[in-house]
Amino acid sequence: MISRYSLPEMAELWSDQERYATWTKVEVLASEAQALLGRIPESALVDIRRAQVPSPARVAELDRERDHEILSFLAALCEGIPDDSARWVHLGMTSYDLVDTALGFSLARACDLVLQAAVRLRGVLADRAVEHWNTVCIGRTHGMHAEPTTFGHKLAGFAFAIDRSVRRLEAARAEVAVGTISGSVGTYSLIDPFVEEYVCAELGLGVEPVPSQVVARDRHAELLHAVATLGACIEQIATEVRLLSRSEVREVEESRTAGYQGSSAMPHKRNPTGSERLSGLSRLLRGYAGTMLENVALWHERDLSHSSVERVVVPDAMIVAHYQATAAADLVAGLDVFPDRMRAAIDQTNGLVYSSAVLADLLAGGTERERAYRAVQAAANRAIASGEDFGTLLRTEGIDAGQLRPERFLVHHDAIFKRLEALREMEH
Repeated sequence: MISRYSLPEMAELWSDQERYATWTKVEVLASEAQALLGRIPESALVDIRRAQVPSPARVAELDRERDHEILSFLAALCEGIPDDSARWVHLGMTSYDLVDTALGFSLARACDLVLQAAVRLRGVLADRAVEHWNTVCIGRTHGMHAEPTTFGHKLAGFAFAIDRSVRRLEAARAEVAVGTISGSVGTYSLIDPFVEEYVCAELGLGVEPVPSQVVARDRHAELLHAVATLGACIEQIATEVRLLSRSEVREVEESRTAGYQGSSAMPHKRNPTGSERLSGLSRLLRGYAGTMLENVALWHERDLSHSSVERVVVPDAMIVAHYQATAAADLVAGLDVFPDRMRAAIDQTNGLVYSSAVLADLLAGGTERERAYRAVQAAANRAIASGEDFGTLLRTEGIDAGQLRPERFLVHHDAIFKRLEALREMEH
């Protein structure tokens, strides 16, 4: 992923140097287990523990000759180990015993970073929902004015969507945080299962229950779908911000720096570029998720078709998800909200947004449904065409609507607020 959409702590996790450091860690742990079994001498273990993590440059140099990154890594690793000890490195293992166990460890750490960002986003949304719980605004369905709601209600809905994404990510983390050290076709033919148990326990990983040569790829597909769903939920927030930021609406606006410039040609522009960026990144995540589904079906015990895909898609998806969730939390935390413009959007309808309440009152008073609906609709149509006050036109239809206020629609709003408070308690 390009540096523009990468945060340092996540980008470092997927660097070549960190990958080789993790591979070295797996090989050392495997040697420790073999020593506990009496399969390799203690003197060899001492030498193996002293080995330095190979440099990416040295591995790349060897790989140009061998065309096999894992063997090149092992050769580079063993250059710093005496020959009598180096022969015990990677004992009984196949390449993906190393790669997939290390991948499970890296994915668990990456998930933790994404989860931290998503939990922060959930908390920011919940806090701002409480802040604006009574900030009345117009609800829109089909893009059209509907009934009054509150801006806090909108934000609370987003907070619960992110909460569901957090729980999906937690479940997906458990599925990908596994390893396998079981040999060429997963039968432990040349290695004791204790080695796998020891290494995975030390790394905080579960064990693939029925290994082939690799960890099952449906696990990784599940993770990327959880990540893509988080991205879609963030896109929903970003889309709302974009819609409410339009010049003719301007109910919210992204926070601006003092030196902000929105357009090279039009100095007046205040574009919602942050939320537009979040929307675009969600498209990447959806594409990555679909690609990972293609990796689930491998030939027999394993082929290599998944490897090239994962080298690109897995790091990029986790880097994008981490950046997107972090940027979304920053956007919501700094979002400028204009309650006066929200109230003005309700008032500019000349009372039309109260039509459902008028209809409900007529029905409660005994008016037949079709007659009540047509009467209210007739007054509404006249108000739309003429710009006259809806309440005044209702009276010409023989309907006294009384006082029309947004609060009429919020009499049971406290029931939802209690759910929001329960969610906020999770943050503390």
